[in-house]
Amino acid sequence: MTALFSRGIAILAVGIACLATAYAQVDRQVKIGILNDQTGPLSALSGPGSVAAARLAIEDAGGSLFGKPIQLVVGDHTNKPDVGSAIARRWYDTEGVGAVFDIYSSGVALAVQKVTAEKDKILVTTSSSRDLTGKSCTPNSFHWTNDGYSIANLILKSASGSKPNSWFFLTVDYAAGHGAEADARQMVQTAGGTVTGSVRFPLGSPDFSSFLLQAQASKAKNIGFIGGGADVINATKQAVEFGIQKGGQSYVPFTLTSEDVFALGNRTAAGLPVITTFYWDDSAAAKTWTERFKKVTGKMPTDPQANVYSAVLHYLKAVKAANTTDTKAVIEKMKSTPVQDFFTAGAKIRDDGRLMRAAYYATAKSPEQMKNPEDIMTIVKRYTGEEAFMPVAINECPLLKK
Repeated sequence: MTALFSRGIAILAVGIACLATAYAQVDRQVKIGILNDQTGPLSALSGPGSVAAARLAIEDAGGSLFGKPIQLVVGDHTNKPDVGSAIARRWYDTEGVGAVFDIYSSGVALAVQKVTAEKDKILVTTSSSRDLTGKSCTPNSFHWTNDGYSIANLILKSASGSKPNSWFFLTVDYAAGHGAEADARQMVQTAGGTVTGSVRFPLGSPDFSSFLLQAQASKAKNIGFIGGGADVINATKQAVEFGIQKGGQSYVPFTLTSEDVFALGNRTAAGLPVITTFYWDDSAAAKTWTERFKKVTGKMPTDPQANVYSAVLHYLKAVKAANTTDTKAVIEKMKSTPVQDFFTAGAKIRDDGRLMRAAYYATAKSPEQMKNPEDIMTIVKRYTGEEAFMPVAINECPLLKK
């Protein structure tokens, strides 16, 4: 009986060791997901380009970790929070994904953030809702690029013609838009200006005529447009057709991007503001990375796409440094290690998950100022993360109240 018992114990020990080895192998399989709008109104800003950027980051991280190729999966949330949540839940529960990146759509990002915290995984978003690192913050989520607060802040600090007098807002009807307008209103009023009114429009609106007529009728000095993707392009074209600027009002799109400038053309976009954290003409390193991206995609990279590269690379560096995919260990490494890449110089991550990177106020060039078709913007002023993003004193994230 003693011999049989001893043999049983030995067999059990071998079994436990095998299970532990199998678990360790699963633990050390690195699998990440890019979740965004692949074909809809926000796809040009993130979409397939973010996937290409993530692949470049994987390549620069060596392509493999722990002796296995780094795996990448892609999902299209179609700008619907329930669709995005379902994809993320499936990835976390059954497909072994440890981290999800991008999600430029704010409503989807907020929904996926909840699932990510519940499943104890990692989310790094390029969305513009400041609630992600504000009242809805979690220890598991990170915000890598501009948000509604920083955009409103830098526009109101810097935009030509946007003195704190009178404003009327055209705002997209989702979380990030609401937050950006609320921040802008507060900043205008604090500076002694007034807000004469606002109107909200649904994502993907083809016709802004009625909204622009209301803005004109308000007699506000400045018309602030808060919305992205195809919406800002359509609204800006129609603002020109309506003669907003010629009528003495300033049309100020808060969320114009490099992709939007290309779509509008510099004759239409000249002088309009662009808030960004990345511009391909900013440095030799940025130019080199842009050429790599362009070779793969045939297009110039957007700010969200460059930030997906930065976020994925930092995550993979953290996994390697932690020597595990364990969420807690990786998050500790991500937050304790400054972010360093071709356009990020030692930026730190705050306890709320906010990457305190530099941000730029730029303006679109006129055709006469352009040296080549890709020379579309001038960086007017650079701001530190502390100057650009919401200060701790007014941030509602409980992680900052420790």
